[in-house]
This record gives sequence, C-alpha cells and structure tokens, in this order.
Amino acid sequence: MKFTVYQDSRTGGRKYNQDRVGYSYSRNALLLIVADGMGGHLHGEVAAQIAVELVIDQFQKKALPALDDPQRFLLDAFQRAHEAIYHYAANHQLLEIPRTTCVAAIVQDGVGYWTHTGDSRLYLIRGGRILRQTRDHSKVRKLVEEGKITPAEALVHPERNKIYSCLGGAFPPEIDIGGRITLSDGDTLLLCTDGFWGPLDEGDMTHFLGAFPVLFAIPQLMDRAELAGGKFGDNLTALGINWHDDAQETDDDSVVSTQRLDQNTITTHVDPIDAKAAADFTEDDIEKAIAEIQAAISKYSK
Repeated sequence: MKFTVYQDSRTGGRKYNQDRVGYSYSRNALLLIVADGMGGHLHGEVAAQIAVELVIDQFQKKALPALDDPQRFLLDAFQRAHEAIYHYAANHQLLEIPRTTCVAAIVQDGVGYWTHTGDSRLYLIRGGRILRQTRDHSKVRKLVEEGKITPAEALVHPERNKIYSCLGGAFPPEIDIGGRITLSDGDTLLLCTDGFWGPLDEGDMTHFLGAFPVLFAIPQLMDRAELAGGKFGDNLTALGINWHDDAQETDDDSVVSTQRLDQNTITTHVDPIDAKAAADFTEDDIEKAIAEIQAAISKYSK
C-alpha cells in the first residue's frame, strides 16, 4: 500500500475537545477512525476514546497482515465498543450513559470499506467530486429526504445536531456498513466530525481535497471551518488520506509505503486525552479516566 495521511483535531469554541481520531496500519491493511463524544465531565471524551482505542485494539490483533472480512470486522468492532461504553457507565453508576458518534474505514487490497453511526462522516472524493458519502443518522437528514426541508434549511435547522444513533446510550446503535469500492490513484478518503463539515461549503471541500494533497488541504479547511464556527463553534476533527498507485515510484517522504513492513508489524497513531487540552480537569482526573478506559478496553479485547 502507498498513501499520504494527515489528521487534525481542534477544540473550536468549546472548553475542551471531545473528538478523538486515530489510524493504524499493517503491511496489507489500513484503519482510519474518528469519533465525536457526547456527555459531560469527561464522559464524552471517555466514550470517544473507548471507541477509537477499542477498534484500533481489535485491528492490531486481527490485521496481521490483513483482515479476513473487513466489513464484518468493522461491524463487530463497533458493537464491541458500544457494549464497552455501556458497561463502563453501568460500572460507574452514571445517571447518563456517555455516547459517541463514530466513523471508520478499512483499506485492504486496494478496496475501501467503511461503517458509521451518528453524523460523523466519510467522503470519497475522486476527480474533484464526491463519489461516496455516508448518510447522517439525524433528524434533519430524514426531513431533507422526505422533502420537508431543503439542504440549505438543514444547515441552520434548530435540531441539526440531534442524532438518533450512536455508540453508548441506552439503545442499540444503527450501524451502516458501506464501501467495497476499489480505490484509484489520487483518490481522497476523508473522515470528519460535524464540527468540520457543518460550517464548510461543500464546493470548497471538494475543491481543496480534489486539487491539493491532504497535507495542505485539511489544514486550510480546518482554518475555514474554525473561523466559520466562531466563538461558539464545535470541536472539529478531520482525518484524510490520498491513495497512491503501488506501481508508481516516489521519493516523497510524506508517502507511507507498507510494502517492506514485516507481516507482524503494526503502526498506530492515536492521541490520548490530554490534561492541557481538557480545561477544568486536573491531571488526576485525566489519569483516572485513562485507567478506566484501559480497563474497559481490556475487558472487551479478545
């Protein structure tokens, strides 16, 4: 495999960042994942962190050097993360179960697969246009599809942030499985939270991601989304790759090539909860949360 990858996550106008993002790859498989946590006093962060770390944990165990069934892997990993968050809440006798949206993608044998729950999105951009896009599990998306409001009205609808499916919470999640599409040289896969895609003009997104590499395009779009969100803007997170043809030689240091990796090697990049980025929480709060996350992951790591 050959790809260029870039990720960024910002607090926006919020006190702390409940988004989480990460990626992991073996010689023959690549996992990308983004989560947007919901719930007060570290619980949203914990839900999102459990989802990201548990899915990556499962990938690390099963993608050496490739997954048997990428779509089944994603579905099982999401369900396992949902159960881990639910039992975390039960074990801590929380009055409200933490929740998180989640979108994840696998690239294996040059084929993209993805799954999501909530309104964090995946876009596949080819030739300057959106070839594939996930469907939000939100009330306004249903209203648009029913013809009751226009897409423009959905962007400013008072219930635009309400979703009906997520990991965690009191009800089983609706998990959409998509993908099984062969990637072409130059394709861009983008995973992002609603704090990123919400404030952006879709034309700007496709222009930047279609014309420029993710290393340039995503920072530019993050700046635009953060500026448009303003002082009350949401957390915003984006993770993207440019896919490259294996046959093409390149001296570009930014291009990841897995061809020479040992089949038992896994490379992972995921940011933990950071006390400096979580205003109003002490380092003891963060350390306790991290310990609880590891305990939850350990229970469901098989």
